[in-house]
Amino acid sequence: MKFNELQTNHKQSAKRVGRGIAAGQGKTAGRGTKGYGSRTGSKAKPGFAGGQNPIMQALPKLPGFKSHRIKMEVVFTDQLARVNAKNVDCHTLAEAGLISNPFVRVKLLSRGDITKAGAVHVQGASKTAVAAVVKAGGTVTIVAQIGRPASKKADQKKSDK
Repeated sequence: MKFNELQTNHKQSAKRVGRGIAAGQGKTAGRGTKGYGSRTGSKAKPGFAGGQNPIMQALPKLPGFKSHRIKMEVVFTDQLARVNAKNVDCHTLAEAGLISNPFVRVKLLSRGDITKAGAVHVQGASKTAVAAVVKAGGTVTIVAQIGRPASKKADQKKSDK
């Protein structure tokens, strides 16, 4: 005999309650005497603790919430003069010290005058910033965020498989 060949009766008939004393579950039908649980249609609310202050009301609440939105770092049009490159992207902005690292999202905002302009590749830009760069003779291209390069350990694990 194998486990998967066992014949089991998995459908157990429901216990018939409230059919007299001799049936075993007569009179109160296993509900006890009196009280909220003995009544028809009774079901305590989730978290109800018998009149005691429920635990979700008794515990202190934590303030605020955590935003999972990825923050953008801001670069202004007048700061583009600090970058010594025709094509401005996240790597050149990071080298110039305008953003923390080349793998963050960057938004170009308008501020001040822009003297020289080239091709600007960022993740976001305001309409006035785009207009200022185009007026100075450059172009603005919205590109996807640059992903971090995979570590050597991760590459080794992939090659081992």
